[in-house]
Amino acid sequence: MFHRIEPYREELPADVLRSQSEIEKTGQEATLTLDLAALGWDGFFEQTFAPFRDEGAAPARVAREERNAYLVYCAQGELAAEVSGRFRHEAQSRSDFPVVGDWVAVQPSPDPNRTLIRAVLPRRSKFSRKVAWVRTEEQVIAANIDTLFLVTGLDLDFNLRRIERYLVLARESGCCPIVVLSKADLCPDVSARVAQVAAIAPGVAILPVSAVRNQGLETIGPYLLPRTTVALLGSSGVGKSTLVNTLLGEDRLAVGPVRPGDDRGRHVTSRRELIPLPSGALLIDNPGMREIQLWCDEQGVDDAFADITELAGQCRFSDCRHLAEPDCAVQRALETGKLDLARFRGYLKMKKELQHLAVRQHQLQRRAEKAKSKKPSRET
Repeated sequence: MFHRIEPYREELPADVLRSQSEIEKTGQEATLTLDLAALGWDGFFEQTFAPFRDEGAAPARVAREERNAYLVYCAQGELAAEVSGRFRHEAQSRSDFPVVGDWVAVQPSPDPNRTLIRAVLPRRSKFSRKVAWVRTEEQVIAANIDTLFLVTGLDLDFNLRRIERYLVLARESGCCPIVVLSKADLCPDVSARVAQVAAIAPGVAILPVSAVRNQGLETIGPYLLPRTTVALLGSSGVGKSTLVNTLLGEDRLAVGPVRPGDDRGRHVTSRRELIPLPSGALLIDNPGMREIQLWCDEQGVDDAFADITELAGQCRFSDCRHLAEPDCAVQRALETGKLDLARFRGYLKMKKELQHLAVRQHQLQRRAEKAKSKKPSRET
């Protein structure tokens, strides 16, 4: 069943809306139109869209997803949409379906209240994780992102190992990661926390902020450029909704309390949403993540742990496991304190997790190939 999503036109800033002032002066009804370039449309997407334009489709960007129904922005304005039957039939996995930030090809249907999504244009970037629990499947969180704000609270829920996981997936996504340390007003030694994060995230910008006290927000501004897309990712209760409301200048998103014992938050944001900011940037807000399971290859971990990778290259044996082998540079670094033991254990845990993931992917691929090979024999 199709669930209609009500539009919220009044929330779009002036640089996205193109008001038809001449029509308004004549007393006629004005029609809402949107500037695709302000929504991030450029030559890359124009080139990939060309075949669909020849077939009468129009480009649109997914602004919201809810129960398999979508709100999209296109030149005609805001439209409620759903994927076509053919799209649903041809999709190989859930990751093929539209997500917030995607550019899609849409076409009107015989029903005037329905717009059909025919195809998802190639993604310039995407942030993915493995779906929760035991299923071996990719979950695309958001697409076509330029900058990822990885938000962590400087309270009792501060966790370096979680930041490392986000950084692994951020580097795999093709986006530029920025670590935002929120709730700086609750931390007695912000500089020490910044130093801890810098040790595990070389070359990554680290921005301590306090949205409730309006401190440090000027460091975020340079990343909120017109026509660029940024995404906020982090656990529940880290202050994402408060930060979004501050950047918008209005209390649009609900803000919830955290548990007093461990500062863990409840899920207040329940859906992903593309929000145009006053600066002209486009912000993708995401619900808090309970789990951040990896969906990448081992190279992604090696890149995020470049310090350990460099040490591994100095070991006597090329296949050194860095456990009890002689002349192991990693073990020497652990003994001298050059390498943090907790960081090394996190590295080993992720490598093991990815090895298990690779085995499961191989098994599923073999099953799919086996089922495909049997299909023709049944049809004859």
